[in-house]
Amino acid sequence: MIKKGLIVSIISFFLYVFVQVLLLKNVVIFDKGFCFIYIAFLLLLPVETNVVLLMVLGFITGFTVDTFYDSLGIHASASVFIMFIRNYWLNLITPQGGYDLGSVPSIRLNGMQWFSFYVLPLIFVHHSILFFVESAGFGLFGFTLSKIFFSTLFTFVVIIITQYLFYNKRRGI
Repeated sequence: MIKKGLIVSIISFFLYVFVQVLLLKNVVIFDKGFCFIYIAFLLLLPVETNVVLLMVLGFITGFTVDTFYDSLGIHASASVFIMFIRNYWLNLITPQGGYDLGSVPSIRLNGMQWFSFYVLPLIFVHHSILFFVESAGFGLFGFTLSKIFFSTLFTFVVIIITQYLFYNKRRGI
């Protein structure tokens, strides 16, 4: 059973990174809205995953995207940070019955309201780190803030669409 989950995770890693670097790299809405779907792989890892493993996976995922974007570790740093705070955030928003063993944060298991409350702040933090480091400070604060807002919204909508299109309730992915 663990091997099946590992294989599914490896396949989803390659699919998310593949879609990110080949399809979504050049998709921009009004020069402000970027979609970074690869963070869905990180956000949809099982709840009980160890923080150190999460941070290593965040680094590998971010570094892989950095390699194709020529962005010198910006994606890796933002991904490692959201993986560092992910379990703290999950503990703050634990549902009344708690989490089931092996559960994956998803719309089907926890509902749209909980999922939005889980994903939106983490996407916002990821994009904030990404765009403020990219702009090398707060010089273009208004423009950077608008990029963060529209990119967070764009990424969130795409993650919601993928949740409804590709989630299989029986397999738990």
